[in-house]
Amino acid sequence: MGEVGGAFGDLGTLLPILLGAIAVAGMSAGGVLVGFGAFLLATGLIYRLPMPVQPMKAVGALVIAGGLAPGEVAAAGIAGGLILLALTLSGAIAWAARVVPRSAVLGLQLGVGATMAWIGLGLAWTGPLAAGIALLLLLGLPRLVPGLPAVPLALLGAIALDLAAGGALPPLPVPSFALPEIVLPGGFEEAWRGLVVGALPQLPLTLANAVLLPALLAREMFPPAEAARAAERRIGVVTGTANTLLAPLGALPMCHGAGGLVAQYHFGARTGWAPALLGLTLLALGLFFAADAARLLGAIPAGALGALLILAGSDLAMSRKLMEARAECRPAIAAAALTAFVLNPALGLAAGWLVEGARTLLRLEPRRANDS
Repeated sequence: MGEVGGAFGDLGTLLPILLGAIAVAGMSAGGVLVGFGAFLLATGLIYRLPMPVQPMKAVGALVIAGGLAPGEVAAAGIAGGLILLALTLSGAIAWAARVVPRSAVLGLQLGVGATMAWIGLGLAWTGPLAAGIALLLLLGLPRLVPGLPAVPLALLGAIALDLAAGGALPPLPVPSFALPEIVLPGGFEEAWRGLVVGALPQLPLTLANAVLLPALLAREMFPPAEAARAAERRIGVVTGTANTLLAPLGALPMCHGAGGLVAQYHFGARTGWAPALLGLTLLALGLFFAADAARLLGAIPAGALGALLILAGSDLAMSRKLMEARAECRPAIAAAALTAFVLNPALGLAAGWLVEGARTLLRLEPRRANDS
């Protein structure tokens, strides 16, 4: 039951961009859903941990805003995947994992968690009743009846409240099997734009929040033998390969995410069953119900998704390691957190790194490896 609950714990991050790409930007629902479903299923089998799969935020925002055509999105996914593979196989990511100060990573974790909670508050404000009932069920059910999958029950409760307030369920879908169509860049101009506008701006965000931080969290949340399955090198190889192979099917560029890992763990997931269950669900929607998928997923109230983000973001931000951080590490933590919250995670990591480097150079304290 914990795996069932955790499987849906990251929907607050996944659904808004997924639905925006389909319903607003007009991307093929089949390609987007099959991409997420296949990557989630592979994730469960490879890591055997509750690693999430999320849309790459910078590319997703561009897609929804109409800044990238389908061929350019495919180019961004292929180029981003190949670059990530090159960085991983060359050892650059392993080097970054060794030299990035711990204080900068803790600040990044705080900033990303605060950002998630802030976005969740915005979604909750659009549907306060749905958010309220979802929060009540998410917090109360595990205490009243341990073992129940709180997330799907909370989402059902929010949908029921929305119906009682006058909402309407979408029409019953009619199954119709269809494979996603192949999508490739239409020429050099689309390929170049996908690389320069899509892949390159996203790369620092992916390295910070989808490779380095999830690997660190896995080491803190799971025993060493299990955490080793989610080391930086494996995350880089898996993410790069998945995007290179799935982007031509019409998938959005995808990655793992620190917030999603904490969300699935918070709601009970401990193994790869959680991403595999969600992956099978999205695969079925993409292969058999693509025409109705946006309406079906859109039945979940935004307020309920906001409740998921509030809890997951708070859990990510207020980590035990953060509470135990030494006083001299706090300026770097604060710099990374504030910059990540106001600007983006990549710049947050850089800011924390600079502040920690300045402290070391000024010899305020002899710095030992992994102290901060």
